[in-house]
Amino acid sequence: MLILRRKAGEAISIGEDVRVVIVDIQGNQVKVGVDAPSGVAIYRDEVLAKIKAENIKSANMAPEFFQTDFIQDILKNVPKRNDENDKRGLKEEDGED
Repeated sequence: MLILRRKAGEAISIGEDVRVVIVDIQGNQVKVGVDAPSGVAIYRDEVLAKIKAENIKSANMAPEFFQTDFIQDILKNVPKRNDENDKRGLKEEDGED
């Protein structure tokens, strides 16, 4: 980890596109400004930790409709396929009678 001392109004550049500016210092609190391209996500660590935890939770949860029993129950209510009707329907659509 690089540790630098900066005064209010001074900045740090990260690469060519990111600039961190010390905006103000009051007691033990520092206001920091970050200038970065719009495609760069910037989060406070505690917010990023919550986002990661929610993503892991979502990835590990299988919604009810992915459960085999649930799918089988839905399929029980689907009318059985009648191949004769399907064939006639195709002939009518294709102009074959």
